[in-house]
Amino acid sequence: MLFDLQSRGRRNVVKVIYLWLAILMGGGLILFGIGTGTGGGGLFDVFSGGGSSTSSQVSSAEKKAARAVRLHPQDPQAWADLARARYQTAGLGSNYDQATNTFTTSGRAKLATVATAWQRYLKLDPNHPDATLARLMATAYSETGLNQPAQAATAMEIVTEQQPSAAAYATLAQYAYLADQTRKGDLAAAKAVQLAPEAQKKLVRRQLADVKRQVLQEQLQRAAQQSGASAGG
Repeated sequence: MLFDLQSRGRRNVVKVIYLWLAILMGGGLILFGIGTGTGGGGLFDVFSGGGSSTSSQVSSAEKKAARAVRLHPQDPQAWADLARARYQTAGLGSNYDQATNTFTTSGRAKLATVATAWQRYLKLDPNHPDATLARLMATAYSETGLNQPAQAATAMEIVTEQQPSAAAYATLAQYAYLADQTRKGDLAAAKAVQLAPEAQKKLVRRQLADVKRQVLQEQLQRAAQQSGASAGG
């Protein structure tokens, strides 16, 4: 796991990152004009039903999507629908802790099946992936879910290609930094600053630099701890 949340330093990194993501993807509706006209919201928009879908409706949708996949296994849309339906299920009941905004153990197990459907979808339709679904997958792969930042960055690249915005590029930058993809993170951060409104450019630049610094510090601390453990052994 990238983060051991029992460590104070690692908790602080996560706290700063998620505070900034919340500002970008929530406040971004005002600051950057994201989440409008795209058929989906920001990174922390949970489930397309907007809370109106009941558990039985979500379960029915997942069963319907699973049946479509069985009948049409080479249909990319069927796999996309299955990934979306499974993601909705992953956020229901005991699968998702509303108090901490994290997926539980059972929720993460469900997210693993979401990832399977998503990867199959990408293989069948690599040239025109759905950006709205990619946003959901970024959440699925985030530290609150499967904790696979490289996959989260890949999902956000799809978003930035189709729906470029300061918020999307800033989110890509942070996932890239978490995945030790520093060059990709720097390029995305620069693009985020470029696309930000003039009044927000300094804020975006400073916040992303702070995230990069904290992630790098965390990586150095982990390396030092591992080196010390090896020497002690």
